[in-house]
Amino acid sequence: MANAEHSGQPAAAVAATAARAAQARLRALGLGLWLIVAALAASEAAAVLCSPRGERLADLETWVGPHGVLHVNGSLYDSSRFTGTPFGGLVLKPLTRAAEQAVGWGWTLSTLLLVAALGVVAARALPQSAGRRISLPAAPVAIGLLMLSLPVRTTLWLGQASILPVLLVLLGCFVVRGQRVSGVLIGVAAALQPTLLLFAPLLWCTGRRRAALSAGVTFAACTALAWAAMAHDSATYWVHHMAGAGLGGRADALGNQSLHGALLRFGLTGPLEIALFLALGAVVAVLGVRRAVRYARDGQLLLAVAVTGCAALAVSPTAWQHQLLWVLFTVVGRVGRRSADRYVWPVAVVLVMSLPARMLLPDKPLFQPLLANLVLLAALAAATAVPFLFRSSASFDNPLPTRYAAPAPRFRYLPRLPALRRVLSRPNLLFELLLIRLTYWAYAQIRLAATGGTNSGGRALAERHGHQIHRLEAFLRLDIEHWVNHTVVSAGRLERFLSFYYESFHFGIPLAILGVLYWRRPLDYRWARAALGSATVLALAGFWLYPLAPPRLMPGLGIVDTVHGPQDFAKPDYGTLTELTNQYAAMPSLHFGWALWCGLVIVMLAPRGWMKALGLLHPLLTVCAIVATGNHWVLDAVGGAAVVGAGFGLTYLLQGPRTTVVRVAAVRVGNLPKEAERDRAPS
Repeated sequence: MANAEHSGQPAAAVAATAARAAQARLRALGLGLWLIVAALAASEAAAVLCSPRGERLADLETWVGPHGVLHVNGSLYDSSRFTGTPFGGLVLKPLTRAAEQAVGWGWTLSTLLLVAALGVVAARALPQSAGRRISLPAAPVAIGLLMLSLPVRTTLWLGQASILPVLLVLLGCFVVRGQRVSGVLIGVAAALQPTLLLFAPLLWCTGRRRAALSAGVTFAACTALAWAAMAHDSATYWVHHMAGAGLGGRADALGNQSLHGALLRFGLTGPLEIALFLALGAVVAVLGVRRAVRYARDGQLLLAVAVTGCAALAVSPTAWQHQLLWVLFTVVGRVGRRSADRYVWPVAVVLVMSLPARMLLPDKPLFQPLLANLVLLAALAAATAVPFLFRSSASFDNPLPTRYAAPAPRFRYLPRLPALRRVLSRPNLLFELLLIRLTYWAYAQIRLAATGGTNSGGRALAERHGHQIHRLEAFLRLDIEHWVNHTVVSAGRLERFLSFYYESFHFGIPLAILGVLYWRRPLDYRWARAALGSATVLALAGFWLYPLAPPRLMPGLGIVDTVHGPQDFAKPDYGTLTELTNQYAAMPSLHFGWALWCGLVIVMLAPRGWMKALGLLHPLLTVCAIVATGNHWVLDAVGGAAVVGAGFGLTYLLQGPRTTVVRVAAVRVGNLPKEAERDRAPS
């Protein structure tokens, strides 16, 4: 300000210029976000409309085709393809002819408009205290997240109308004026999706009793009207199918993300399953509404609506993928007292709602219960367990800042990227698990993709590289693979031990070390994790650029595959792929690289000499195993060591030295701040 006055410009003019610049940046950001949303909408519409007829809008065409459900004079539920309520059928029947004419462009564009309206309403529902920087881009961000979510994509693909009940509820809660009209909208939504009647207790307990009564009366009137017009269908839906259970597919199918579906998948049937479902449903409904009421009274009405919607999903007899949109709205809740924790819940929700479960969890028997019920677990957590912060909490608007290690004088030029400097707190466990899983998924996908374009082409290129490595090893007098392999094969017990070691410890030991560091040495955990991640990324580049056949897949070398059994080189695509990975991703050897990382971490951090020696034993046994079993060349191990060394070097250069090293250096020069003294043993 003093400079502005000396330069002849009033301080008010400088402030006005800064405000205009900030507004211009916000407008540019908003325009960019709207362009991204438009591109997403165009992409989704093109994906649906460019698909062959019969593959797109399957549910819609089943309803309105020449022999569709809405044309027949019998029951709507004879084909089990119509999953809506009798009231929904009553509303749609008069629209059948128009829907036939609008199948494709009309229905898809109408659904996109509903999604856009839903995003705008959700953005308007944010608290007024959110600020202009959040409120301006909120609408395009909300629409973009909706477009990317699996429920919206499934709705567009199937031609469902499940966006409408959600929009009616949000309109009733946030847009219309007058409690009666609000209740009517929510009542109509409940008539289309019965468990949404759970919003009536929310309205009643938050002082909107006239709206609650209006919602109940509207629901009863719509249901009675449908019963009078279609008594047989109503009896089928409400009595025989228990409010829709079993419609649209088997109730125990993976697509049914409700408590009823989960209990059936666990093998419970009959009266026991029904009794347990009703008991658990009552508990979830009570806890969900109770939590929603507290958040509504706290001024977080959108979060309260989302929590109630999650409870409604869980207690519904059927909750198909296109009906699971309520979970996405829980991203508005704030979780965690630290600023570093604020993104964990939103990131987890967006991933769960945007990616298939098999991308988030390994497809192994141990994880099958989680894979089959992932969205249900997210809905149950949001409705009953996630500790969303209240506005009265001191951390709601002012989370605890991230604390960083104090620099030591001799490291004044490090890190080269200050944004990555050492953090003095334990990272969030959920975020770490998500990071590990997504990183491993990307690792597996890149290994699968690095096949040379085709199976036969990938094999030819990998074998050509294998001959290059073999000649180089012969020149360096390192070609010991054949001798080591046959020596070990002749010693049966040693062969079995090394084969077992090769198969069993590749993932287990690194994960165990990361787990111990996370729990006991959180500061060193961040350093070790970054080094391992950097080494793995460098190795992926090697897999992509230099596909290499291991000795066991090289015809003519006579290597015995002790792990996978005899080879059949007559198959042209043998060895290119297994169920999980590309077998030609041999250079560098991550088997040895990860083992060396384990050994170096133990040597640097273990407090006892015998522990350090034991840590070095793992890479030694690993290099013996990979060569003896024919899975790697000796130079592959050299490459693995190189990427691990580079990983540690990059971590040192970009993030600086380990926090412990920085503190020791600071103590030696007497420059350890009080904050760092307090953080010697972080909790």
